Amino acid sequence: MNELQNRTTRQDSAVTVIGLGPMGQAMTRTLLNAGHPVTVWNRTASRADGVVADGATLAATPSEAVEASDLVILSLTDYRAMYDILDSATASLAGRTLVNLSSDTPDRSREAAAWAAGHDATFLTGGVMVPAPMVGTEAAHVYYSGRDQVTESHLAALTLLGTPKHLGEDPGLAQMMYQAQLAVFLTTLSGLVHATAMLGTAGMKAKEALPELLSSADSIGDILRAVEENPGTALDAGEHPGDLSTVTMMGATSDHIVETSTSLGLDLALPLAVQAHYRRAIEKGHGNDNWTRIIDSIRGPR
Repeated sequence: MNELQNRTTRQDSAVTVIGLGPMGQAMTRTLLNAGHPVTVWNRTASRADGVVADGATLAATPSEAVEASDLVILSLTDYRAMYDILDSATASLAGRTLVNLSSDTPDRSREAAAWAAGHDATFLTGGVMVPAPMVGTEAAHVYYSGRDQVTESHLAALTLLGTPKHLGEDPGLAQMMYQAQLAVFLTTLSGLVHATAMLGTAGMKAKEALPELLSSADSIGDILRAVEENPGTALDAGEHPGDLSTVTMMGATSDHIVETSTSLGLDLALPLAVQAHYRRAIEKGHGNDNWTRIIDSIRGPR
């Protein structure tokens, strides 16, 4: 293989990671362990010390980081940070693939895709659906969306981070899925902590309460699948058969949770929000429908 081919091969396999929080560091180490040359850059340069010790190359500037690889992965606080960092490196973006794995809104993801296209760069929105310690494991998966085709070599590198799931051409769709998944995750965490606080008022320690509560959380998927082989089918059809868990029944349960939480002096933000979903459905005359009818008020006026 001649020197030109050597340079081309190194460039194809090289990856740049910008942003070295726990997620960026985990991705860098995963790529290094697979044999990829990795260049890194972070606004606080000392955060790169660990991955540099593991074999990464620290770039002096964002431009230098971008120019080191055809594949540039961004792991930042939000999309604003991407502009703050790369505005000084726009002349280096042409022909490169930007994969932004930062959290933000779908609209900002779409705006970023247009911005990247304006600089002749390929843009892919992504959402990593595991915490940093699970990056690169069999349990890891990453949602992607975007209009541009990603080269096979880049796809191979991205697959190392987690199984890729491409949702479509809309650059905002992967971000939407990421936020939807986090909506489930964060409300579940709040529910678990609220329930733990509730049991704590009766003297139960968190180490006793959480295992029981986690078993309940784990069973939700099984419960939904037991009612409907493909959950969501009835919702898509606008059907809410009230032969099992009706709005009225679930609403009564939400009332009891509010009453209990009130008597215990707990914060009511979460239980009141849940109660409101059922009350609005009942006010609309849907008390005998399945609990899924609460989606009407969540969707808002149409």
